[in-house]
Amino acid sequence: MSALLAGRARALVLAAALVGLALVLLVLSAPGAAAAGAEGLTEGPGVSVDVQGVDGKPSSALVILLGITVLSVAPALLLMMTSFTKIFVVLSITRNALGLTAAPPNQVLAGLALFLSLFVMAPVLAQVNDLGVQPFLDGSLDQQQALEAGVAPLKDFMLAHVRADDLALVTRAADRPNPATPADTPLLTLVPAFVLSELRAAFIIGFVIYVPFLVIDLVVSAALMSMGMMMLPPVTVSLPFKLLLFVLVDGWGLVITAVIGSYGTGG
Repeated sequence: MSALLAGRARALVLAAALVGLALVLLVLSAPGAAAAGAEGLTEGPGVSVDVQGVDGKPSSALVILLGITVLSVAPALLLMMTSFTKIFVVLSITRNALGLTAAPPNQVLAGLALFLSLFVMAPVLAQVNDLGVQPFLDGSLDQQQALEAGVAPLKDFMLAHVRADDLALVTRAADRPNPATPADTPLLTLVPAFVLSELRAAFIIGFVIYVPFLVIDLVVSAALMSMGMMMLPPVTVSLPFKLLLFVLVDGWGLVITAVIGSYGTGG
């Protein structure tokens, strides 16, 4: 336990140090701070930090810092702004509908959901790279411009799959005025509305998946009751039939095809 607490403490200290370094670089990169530093430096030794590298490109230190920052927030971005949540929930519901609690394990479902999410999000990630990342690395866009250009494809993806009712619900809950157009919706409103829409769609798909397995459970329960075998759990008898049905109809293929098809990708 002490080792775990010590590890968490070191992680928190490292995160605080990274945040502090990011704030220092942002302050040094501000135009006002640069002007003040130029006026304050007269003669004598001093320390300077170059945010821009050769030919106006960002320095390698800044790129590494931004890369570490993106990696630290990548799990949150994966859960809240991609198709990962919906796919993972549907796969988990499918496992529960079969009556299985640990097979496939969560690691397998999460890995499958991750690679399926990369397949679904591949066009969006390519646009983010072309519009935001590469222009920033080439020096043609600064940090703010690259961020706005890179977020635009993700925003378009979420707007294409968010329900208007969920968007209105979050807008009212945040006590914000209604945006003039969907494109004017702020991310703080769009992201939770998108997650709510994804969960609703996942539960709808899960309900459709549950129905045939529920019918099997009812038939097995009625058969056991008619034979007077009330002490035998129906799940024990119905599980082989569920697995047989799932294999015969290629259940995993149907589930994955339905989830990917809900994003207009694949067939």
